[in-house]
Formats: sequence, structure tokens, C-alpha cells
Amino acid sequence: MTTLDATHNPTLRSWVESANVAGTDFPVQNLPFGRFRPAGTDEPFRIGVAIGDQVLDLKAAKVVDHADMNLLMAATPAERAALRTALSEGLQEGGAKQGDWEIALYPQAAVEMALPCRIGDYTDFYTGIHHATTVGKLFRPDQPLMPNYKWVPIGYHGRASSIGVSGQRFKRPQGQTKAPDADVPSFGPSKRLDYELELGFLIGRGNDLGAPIAIADAEQHLFGVTLLNDWSARDLQAWEYQPLGPFLAKNFASTLSPWIVTMEALAPFRAKFERPEGDPQPMPYLDSPANREQGALAITLEVWLQTAKMRDAGEPATRLTRGSTTQAAYWTAAQLVTHHTVNGCNLQPGDLLGSGTLSGPTLEEAGSLLEITLGGKQPMTLPNGETRTFLEDGDTLTLRGYCEREGAVRIGLGEVSGTVLPA
Repeated sequence: MTTLDATHNPTLRSWVESANVAGTDFPVQNLPFGRFRPAGTDEPFRIGVAIGDQVLDLKAAKVVDHADMNLLMAATPAERAALRTALSEGLQEGGAKQGDWEIALYPQAAVEMALPCRIGDYTDFYTGIHHATTVGKLFRPDQPLMPNYKWVPIGYHGRASSIGVSGQRFKRPQGQTKAPDADVPSFGPSKRLDYELELGFLIGRGNDLGAPIAIADAEQHLFGVTLLNDWSARDLQAWEYQPLGPFLAKNFASTLSPWIVTMEALAPFRAKFERPEGDPQPMPYLDSPANREQGALAITLEVWLQTAKMRDAGEPATRLTRGSTTQAAYWTAAQLVTHHTVNGCNLQPGDLLGSGTLSGPTLEEAGSLLEITLGGKQPMTLPNGETRTFLEDGDTLTLRGYCEREGAVRIGLGEVSGTVLPA
């Protein structure tokens, strides 16, 4: 998955002119997968590949003979490589497929996107060490990180049924909370609604029950990466999370971007996985030379907010933070796969692994309002004069991600947005 080949050639151009525009998320070197149908129709969703501002219908282009994304994701690495090569060659400038494939293109502005695959199970991890440390200081000043954090990837099983695609609109959750000075809890809408800037790793080939996936093989089971916003009700969470962890504070909504950027497309943007000096090195089952050499992903992540007042005034969203995954993640995607299966757990095509909040070491790189406002103690002032400690009704939160490196063509993960509605 980390091998460069002809599909990554930075000189490649596409006969789809919008794919050649500087700064596009979807040049011919990317080729992410999603599920779409023409907007305003009840046609079945089909598999598409984003190219510039268009989407190629793979069945209409006679590239695949089905519309089952999970089946496509379960392909072998060799089959996936062959499909990527065929798409790259067919979409390249001067490609022999142009005449046949032009009629299989749809403008992205004219389609409806669905979740990119069927998500059977969802596990959310906690790989962002700066997020874990900052949040830990708010609740446990004397011990921000629990003793196990640097030894074992921490995670919990989330709820797949409430995961929605970008554009999701959800009601503010209600539940029990307890004020520090109250004798008993109260019930009502969350007052401390937050976002979490995450990546989602989607499983391709699964494993049999009782057959762990070794670290050397883990990336062969990863299909690709999406943007993920795991909305969180911090006040519900504070009351309910002990002793078993997140529950209603997390499962009311999670929003996923519609495009899966494949591990093959990310090959030019791999980075060394290095632990800070003095930290324990991973146990042998979580360690390999390849994982140390290029197990990390170099992805720039941004958070944008548009309030209802800004939208009504015709004002654009404002960027809250920008950071890099290389500064944020304490564990690699391969380590998450290996640890998830070390006890014999079986993963299946389409299973989603969340990275956890990916915050950098500074507030300008924070991945949640809990960090930016120090638990609500320091309100943030927006350009139009509004303030925020946590999200308010009508707020639209958007995450964006992209990869840039000298000698490679920039590729993007698209964006994922969601809007808070009243309870």
C-alpha cells in the first residue's frame, strides 16, 4: 500500500479538465471511491470515483458489474491495484476510454451522496495524544494520561446506526447531566455540544474469527481513509462515562465524508512513525520496521465553523484550526487493526475505525472546542463578534483534509459537514 507506481506520476493529467485545476481535491492521482445517484431521483445508489468536479459511474463505464461497495472493498491487494491502474489509464489525458467514459460522468453538484459503504461495526480509538493530555488536565490535573495510554491503543465500540454522510442535520441530544454543585442530576438538552476532528479508517478484507492480523499484514486489510466528525455531548459524557466509558454522549450522531481515499492514493504521503524520546516503544506485536519507516500519514486537517447568523448575513465560514496528523496521532492505522484483532476479533469489509480526536500541540491545532475554550472557561470570539464555548443551534461545522508534498500532486479528502438542530 506504500509502493509508488505509474498512477502517482505527478506529470499525469486527465481529459476531465477540472481534475487538472491547481488545488483540486480530486486529480487523477487520487481517484477516491463513493456511492452516489442523480439528485432528486429514487434510483439505486451506485459506485463512483471522484475526478475533478465530476464523478465516474463505474458500472456505466463497465469497470465493475455490480453496485456493492463492500464487495469491491473486499478485493485482494492485487485486484485493487489492477482496478486503480485501469481507472488511472482510462482517465488520463489521451486515454482510449474517453469516448466511452464521457457519457458515464455526472457533475458532483448534481448528485446525491450516500455513506460510502455499509458500516457494520464502528470502533472509536483515542490516538490523539495532545487531545488526551489536554482533556486529561481538565479532569485529572495530577494525572492527565492514564498509565495504559502509551502501551495500548485505547478504544470503545460505538454505534454504527447513527453514522450519517456529510450534510447530516441532527437534533441536539438530550440526557442526564449533573452540575458540580447539584445534589442530584437533571434531564434536558446538552449545553456543551462539541465536535471531534477525526480520521476514519475503513476495513477492506476481513479476517476469520480467532485469526489475528499481524502488524506486517495489517495494511493489506485497510481499504482507505475518510474524514470523521464524532459529535460529543461533553456534559452528558462527564456524568455517564464512569465506569464503562462513552454511551449516549457519543451515539446520537457521527458524520462521515462521502469519499474514501484509498491507501494506494496515500502512498506518496507516508511518514516515519517515531515515539518521543523517553516514551516506551510499542510491544513486539505492534512493531515492525515498515511501520516505523512509513506507518504514519501526513495529512493536513482543518476545522471551519459557520453560525446561523453568519449564514443569514451571507458570510462564509471561518477557520478555527489547522494541524497535521504527524503531530497528533500516537498510534498508526496498522497498529489499530492489529490490536483490534489480537484477541481473535474478526473485522469485516466496511468496518470503521475512528482515530479519535487529532489535535496538535497548540490551541491553533486543536480538534475540539473543549480544548480551544479550555472546557468552556475561555470563550472564543468569531470574526463577526459572536462568541462560542460550545456549539449552538444552527451552527454548521466542516472538516477538511488534504495532502501536500514536494514532488507529488496535492490530493484531498474532500470535506464533511454537519448542522446542529434544536433538541
